[in-house]
This record gives sequence, C-alpha cells and structure tokens, in this order.
Amino acid sequence: MFIGSSRRERAGRFRLLSAVLLCGVSVTSAQTPLPPLVIASNAQQNQATQPSSTILRLEDLEQMAISTNPTLAQAEAAIRAAEGRRVQAGLLPNPVVGYAGEELAFRAIGEKSEHLAFIEQTIPLGGKLRKSRAIVTQEKLQTEQVAAAQRQRILNGVRMLFYRALGAQQLVEVRTELAKLSRDAVKVTGELFNVGQADRPDVAQIRIEAERAELDLIMAENEREQVWVELASVVGNPALKPARLAGALEQGLPVLDQQALLTQMLTSSPEIKQAQTGVERARAVIARAKAEVMPDLFLRGGYGYNRELLEKEIPNAGRTGPEAQVEIGVRIPLFNRNQGGIAAATAELEIATREVQRVELLLRARFASAYRSYLNARRVASQYEKQIVPNAQSAYDMYLKNFRGMAAAYPQVLIAQRTLFQVRADYIAALVNTWQNAVLLQGYLLNGALDAPAAMSSESDNSSNADDRE
Repeated sequence: MFIGSSRRERAGRFRLLSAVLLCGVSVTSAQTPLPPLVIASNAQQNQATQPSSTILRLEDLEQMAISTNPTLAQAEAAIRAAEGRRVQAGLLPNPVVGYAGEELAFRAIGEKSEHLAFIEQTIPLGGKLRKSRAIVTQEKLQTEQVAAAQRQRILNGVRMLFYRALGAQQLVEVRTELAKLSRDAVKVTGELFNVGQADRPDVAQIRIEAERAELDLIMAENEREQVWVELASVVGNPALKPARLAGALEQGLPVLDQQALLTQMLTSSPEIKQAQTGVERARAVIARAKAEVMPDLFLRGGYGYNRELLEKEIPNAGRTGPEAQVEIGVRIPLFNRNQGGIAAATAELEIATREVQRVELLLRARFASAYRSYLNARRVASQYEKQIVPNAQSAYDMYLKNFRGMAAAYPQVLIAQRTLFQVRADYIAALVNTWQNAVLLQGYLLNGALDAPAAMSSESDNSSNADDRE
C-alpha cells in the first residue's frame, strides 16, 4: 500500500485514512473526483422492493395456508365425496312400478282383457349392502388420511419456506451492512486519492471489494424476492407482499432424538395409516366377493282387474273381476359362484399387505437420509457458532487494530472483513438447512404443499355391486 512513499509519509496517510474511516471525517477534494459505483445505483433501485413494516409470525402464515391453500380444500371435498359414496353403497335398489295388460283382444277388448298394476323389488341377501358400505367406509378413512397428509405437507411447506425467508432476510441484512461499509471505504479512499493521500491501486482494490459486495447484496435481495413468491403461492395468496418476519434462526435450534422420531413416524405417519387402511379395505372386498354367491331375492306383486266372464255359456254371467299376482324367485348360483372375483380380491389383499411393508421400508430409507442431513447441518451450524464465526471476528478485529497501529495495510482489513461476512452468510445457510431438515423429520417427511392430493377411486372393485342397483 502507498508504494513509493517514505515511512513518514505512509504513517501520515495511515493515520489520515484510519481517522476518516473510523470517525467519518470529510476530506476536501483537490483533484477530479472518481466516478460513483454503477452497481450502487442498482442496489438503490432495489430499495423499492424492501419488505413492508408489517411483522408476520410463523403462526400467521400457517393460518393463512390452512385457510386458502387450494389443495387442502380439494382433500376435504374428497372426504365429502367419499361419504356420499358410502351412503350410496348401502341403499336398496329402486323398485319397479308398472302396468301389465294381457289377453288384449282388439275385436272384444272389453270381454276378455286383463289389466294389472304391479311393483317389483330386488332384495340383496347375504349382507351385500352392508359389506359394500364397509368397502367404501375404508375408502373414506383412506381419504381422511390423504387429507391429514396434505395438511401436514402444507404446514411443512410453509415452515420450510418461512425459515428460508427468515434466512434470506438476515442475509440481506448482512450483505447490506457489508455493502455500506464498502461504499464508505470507496468514498473515503476516493477523497484521500483526490488530496494525494492514496494511490490508484489502493482505490482500485477497494472499489473491486465494493462492487463484489454490491453484487452479493443484489443476489441476496433477489433470493429474498423469490422465496416470498414461493411462500405466497404455498399460502394461497399470490398478492402477499414481502414483510418483516418475526424470529431468529439462532434461537431454539431443535435437538431431535433419532429413535423417538422414527418410532413416531412408523406409528403415526398418514402414509402408513393410509396403507394400513388399504389392508382393511381389501379384507372388506373379500367379504363382499364371498357374499356375491348368495342369490338375491326377487319379489313381484300386482293387483288388477280381469274382464273375462266366469261362465261364458250362462247369460249375464259375472266377470272375473279384481285379482292379485305374486312372483318370488332367486337366481341359482349354479355356474357363476364369483370364483374369479374372490380370487382377485384375495390377490388384492396380498398387494395391500405388501404395500404396508413397502411404505414402512421407504420411510425408513428417507428418514435415514433426512436425519443424516439434519445432523450434518446442525454440526456445521454449531461449528460456525462456536469456532468459525468467533475466529473470523477475532481475525477481523486484529487486522483492524493493527491497521490503526499502522502495522497492517487496509486491503488486509478488507479481506478479513469480507471473510467475516462470508462466514456469517454461511452460518445463516447452515441454520436454515438445520431448521428445514428438522421440519421434515418432525412432519413425517411430507413435502409438496401444492401437489394435488392422492386420488381415491370412486368405484368399487367389485363390479357386481353395480348390478345390484340395476
């Protein structure tokens, strides 16, 4: 620094630069001022997108998401649809009411015709309606687990984006502080250069550091804007504007117990419960398929009038008059005993049982990966908090002290300063990563707040159930 100057001149320049940087003393320009930073104007333009004065808590965002996220409304509507199918599955087939006419002789229609009003009803036997309703009841329970999983996905999504937005908020603050210090350094160095107390290489180096700081600030602001767009989408309110978030990433960092979390996941996860309900549904399908062998009862009864004469040979003989009709029948399961339906239902039970095992193994594998990521992130955050950040702060303070005592060049202070702020940025990233992995682990590893809820079939696998309603 200050190459070509004597020791006394360098000492005087150090003292002047230190006084200006530390006390804000203004130096009168004697030469042509250096041009201002172009990137600084870009940062000033981004001030229009600064968060509003409104302070939002995590609970506020969660409540917004539960109220307006469309996927949860879809899941709740699916529950109502399943309830409708459950009611429908237990209803008797509709009766048939009609008219029957017999022996309609057109040449003597009033002498021989028979007219009959009848009602016909099919009554399913073997508990078919009850067992059909049991199938759809299990489907409704599955739909309720889908809704519970979707609710958890929304909460997880909001929480992960909240901590990401909180990290972006803190990162902007760090980058803003660094950019301000860099702009002040450029201004002071330019004033020193204009009075001949700084060399052009010093000015160039400090300007480079300032430009890098401005670029980092712009990227941090862009990242914050992107996170808020994603957060507004998950909340279900695209008009949501960036606001100040309440909270601190360093406070209350979660400490998770691996075995307790895994046990809770394997017993309470909506995905596990949905698969277990699928087993009960498959058993209900088998019971319904076996009940299909029992024939349905067919009833038909009618009441009419027969105009045929009782005795045709007797003059003025009376007519037959009112008469009734009754028919009762059953379909004999001689050839079709639903052998194929029972075999298919039994195979579906095997599929459902294996699905429970598959989901459990999948959750174990995903849990191992997420917990490892959580441990790594927490270890990194702890290391930054206890060692790296304090050491970087100490190095910066030491270089600044040496600079004040004219034992170090100002570019060394700038390098230590940039290192300190970069370490703080990395620390924020580690904290965000720790929180996000903790949210996933505590939220049953459910993610995808805007994914459509898993579709549930609206038709029974036993097609003969539809025949009962014809």
